[in-house]
Amino acid sequence: MKMNLFVFIPAMLIFSCRNIETGSKEIPNKDSLSSIVPDSSILISQVLTKAQQDKLTPDQVIESLSKGNEEFVNDLLTVRNNSRRIREAALGQYPKAVILSCVDSRIPVEDVFHKGIGDLFVARVAGNIVNEDILGSLEFACKVSGSKLIVVIGHEYCGAIKSAIDGVQLGNITALLSKIKPAVQYIQDSLKTKGSSSDAAFVDLVCRENVVLAIQNIRKKSPVLREMEKKGEIKIIGSVYHMKSGKVDFF
Repeated sequence: MKMNLFVFIPAMLIFSCRNIETGSKEIPNKDSLSSIVPDSSILISQVLTKAQQDKLTPDQVIESLSKGNEEFVNDLLTVRNNSRRIREAALGQYPKAVILSCVDSRIPVEDVFHKGIGDLFVARVAGNIVNEDILGSLEFACKVSGSKLIVVIGHEYCGAIKSAIDGVQLGNITALLSKIKPAVQYIQDSLKTKGSSSDAAFVDLVCRENVVLAIQNIRKKSPVLREMEKKGEIKIIGSVYHMKSGKVDFF
């Protein structure tokens, strides 16, 4: 029976099979393509159901994200039947976690954790800062939609962090960077140095402290999430994404 599967297949495998000796491009024939496209039995096609979400614990979700990131780092392909997942997710969504990330285009959040449609809520804002709108989004994800985990993820070489260190002032960016300034000040006071955006070690310290600050703000400014965490219904954790390796360190 012929099946119409919309799956992710690396473009290099399908469109650019290169002859190693000559460097020429070859188009694979029909038989070779059949060995690339996986059998439908191994496709990940089902989105999370409410019953499955209800059974999850925050620690199980952390383990799932850690495993997914390990697969991402090691370039292990996860094949997903996105056509089916789209149809299933249209009827409802029950993601495992909500990720608060920077807007940086070099962090494809779902890919980083090897997740797909319906697996994660993702809130993105430069510098992964916390404001009223972000808090409302996190509350929706956890209190209304049942997510078990909040992950704040910072990253190396963050332009917002560097701009906050340099004291950049430009339009609405100024107000955004003011939310990162306390992290900059804390590291400056701790090291007794002004620091510089050209100092990678200093930037990394501010990046991590900014994640810690975001978590503190979530707990301080959201009684809803604070109470859920107190009851063990959710966990709120921090992490840093390493650009060169793709590794996420949780803390």
